[in-house]
Amino acid sequence: MAWRCPELLAPAGDWECARAAVENGADAVYFGLERFNARLRAHNFTEADLPELMAYLHSRGVRGYVTFNTLVFADELASAERSLRAIVAAGVDAAIVQDIGVCRLIRQISPDFAIHASTQMTVTSAAGVDFVRELGCALVVLARECSLAEIAKIRTATAERPLPLEIFVHGALCVAYSGQCLTSEALGGRSANRGECAQACRLPYELVADGERVDLGERAYLLSPQDLAGIDLIPELLPAGLASLKIEGRLKSPEYVASVTRVYRQALDRAAAELEKTGPVDPASYYALEMAFSRGLSTGWLEGIDNQRLVHARYGKKRGVYLGEVLRVQEGTVELVLEAPLKPGDGVVFDGGRPDEPEQGGRVYMVEMHHSLARVGFGRGDIRWRRVQPGDKLWKTSDPELERRVRRSFAPGAAPFQRPVHLQVSGRPGEALVLEAQDESGRLVRVQSSLPLAEAHKHTLDTERLAEQLGRLGGTPFKLGALDNHIEGAVHLPVSELNRLRREVVERLIALRAEPLRWQSHPTPAAPRVNGEAPTLAEPELIALVRSFAQLDAVLDSGLRTVYCELEDVRQYRRAVERARAAGATLFVAPPRIAKMGEEWILSQVRASGADGYLVRNYDHLHYFASERCVGDFSLNVANPLAAKYLKERYALERLTASYDLNVAQLSALLAGAPPAWFEITIHQHMPLFHMEHCVFCAFLSEGTDHTNCGRPCERVEVQLRDRVGSAHPLKADAGCRNTLFNARAQSAAEYVQHLVGLGARYLRVEFLNDPPERVGTVLDSYRKLLAGQMSGSELWRELKLFNQLGVTRGQLPY
Repeated sequence: MAWRCPELLAPAGDWECARAAVENGADAVYFGLERFNARLRAHNFTEADLPELMAYLHSRGVRGYVTFNTLVFADELASAERSLRAIVAAGVDAAIVQDIGVCRLIRQISPDFAIHASTQMTVTSAAGVDFVRELGCALVVLARECSLAEIAKIRTATAERPLPLEIFVHGALCVAYSGQCLTSEALGGRSANRGECAQACRLPYELVADGERVDLGERAYLLSPQDLAGIDLIPELLPAGLASLKIEGRLKSPEYVASVTRVYRQALDRAAAELEKTGPVDPASYYALEMAFSRGLSTGWLEGIDNQRLVHARYGKKRGVYLGEVLRVQEGTVELVLEAPLKPGDGVVFDGGRPDEPEQGGRVYMVEMHHSLARVGFGRGDIRWRRVQPGDKLWKTSDPELERRVRRSFAPGAAPFQRPVHLQVSGRPGEALVLEAQDESGRLVRVQSSLPLAEAHKHTLDTERLAEQLGRLGGTPFKLGALDNHIEGAVHLPVSELNRLRREVVERLIALRAEPLRWQSHPTPAAPRVNGEAPTLAEPELIALVRSFAQLDAVLDSGLRTVYCELEDVRQYRRAVERARAAGATLFVAPPRIAKMGEEWILSQVRASGADGYLVRNYDHLHYFASERCVGDFSLNVANPLAAKYLKERYALERLTASYDLNVAQLSALLAGAPPAWFEITIHQHMPLFHMEHCVFCAFLSEGTDHTNCGRPCERVEVQLRDRVGSAHPLKADAGCRNTLFNARAQSAAEYVQHLVGLGARYLRVEFLNDPPERVGTVLDSYRKLLAGQMSGSELWRELKLFNQLGVTRGQLPY
């Protein structure tokens, strides 16, 4: 059975990577510019590169997408608009976008320019697909955490109004939901939502359960998933109806791009041609993938949740191909049974399962085989042999011969990757021969001979002869696909004329393909400020978020009018509502941060509480609680007035929590760009760092794979993850069994509150995590004094440092 082959989308961090992708069979590439892209550490392209880059890609039949996939702050909208206009004018095929406000900005600039919803938008359900479609997106990149079964449910639920779906099929996996990770921002001021991820997930952590360190042996990289490799699932991905399969790696080398793209191109072509006869992936392909870059390969979440398999926790950096276990160590050599080929010149590393010690490795100088045993030698001084022991695992990290072979695929002068072209020939004796060429995208050119066709007595232009002559497309981006011969009668044309026609049709088709796309464009600039009601002059209101009944009672005793409640067991919300009503307070309850297909029962339980309102956190919540009082939470990533206006007006939200990516200057710009009464600002909290589908409780405190067989240790044990500097970060599970790791230290905006109030901020939130009830009352009383002018921000800051054993942090808030 034949299937429509999805687009193969490859990364391009620079020109060399773009050529590597094109020459190894990518249908499209994605790349970033100097700003507003989620991989600022890549070399990236400039706006001035766009015309040349797009002409190159299009001439080769390859689409190009710009990654405009970061949050954009209020004071950056004018700059973002200029960049977007350059992107539209250059004929880029689409922009991959995270920010809701940027989607609105693009539609102000151009009514038809294609928008792709980035995986940073955290779309996990049909409601998310509907949301981005209404926003104006032409395609959505689903969250990496979606399984094939969940993707099928999304397609079924959106069948009446389908939107093309894209998924990641290979590369590094973020342990946290993309667009929902605040770790780099909170701990180092480098926001993942701004392209500056510091990869804290790849560092070692200790597991602390009920205050005691858990001995996990050599497992220390508790948050570092194996890399994604969906190569074995290609036969299942084709009938899934996906529009695009995406390879991760804009920070990777051109050799990585070339190797991985070629492996998937070959697998897709094989599967599309004969799906039912496709056998297992050949070992050479696996070898190429592992040598390109690998922390271990798995299918990620595509086959469902398996917490034991996702994170092996032995290492967090590139390994490559496993060679075997060291049996004997002598000065200068080791002995082992090789499980993969090894030759002099290859690079290796020894893994001793001791993540706190430097690893040993280097180039192999000698490989001697004695039956099944290999003796491997190294150069003098390359290895510190006292750190290599029997039992260590040996990995091949470099294969120079393979790297040279891969580089030849995209080196200058290499044979270009060829795409099929459909030729049609027509004519009759006494008239010109007409040659039409159509590429895979439907572009059509027509040329005709300068000589008329003559009647032939021999060497007739039959289909075989035409294919032989016109199919000589070596050195061009084309290969002969179908050939339709509509010539009437027996005719002849000189070979030289056929060659000229072939050259002309190739040149004209390349030129046609290189022409930029023509998108519509509106000249009116976007307004940096949005309209709304006049700023309120009401007194600032303090709102508390609690995570236990003891905290709830303490807040109610303090007399606060509005309280938010977030409990792991959503069935307990009804009891929380009853307590708040009895105290005369308004209670909003919070559903879990992620919603997936089949989890509607959780939202039903939340609504059954009869709460006064809901703290909505995702697209499902916006739809499900549309008729209720709602406040948008920080996870909606509102960073600019355009995003705020769309969400507030489209979904009638009472207010929106400002993104946690904003510092005080950026918060100030947001309050200046839209009515301050629209916003709620969190001034005290333990910042949520990682929000994960990966369940640490299940993976390391049970032998189960998921919630069905883990025994639910999350209900019995208090867990923290201790980092390299000794901070023990609390870990919580929610009703969907997703984990959130919170910052050990509370973050306070005490020193900036009066400034924000002076700008019109009126809704200020204080969040509690594991705080005992006596501290809850004390903290709230102190912030009330601050708002009343009875205490300065610096005085409160010093007081908070005394309250909290670990002190407090300003986090990302300073200017």
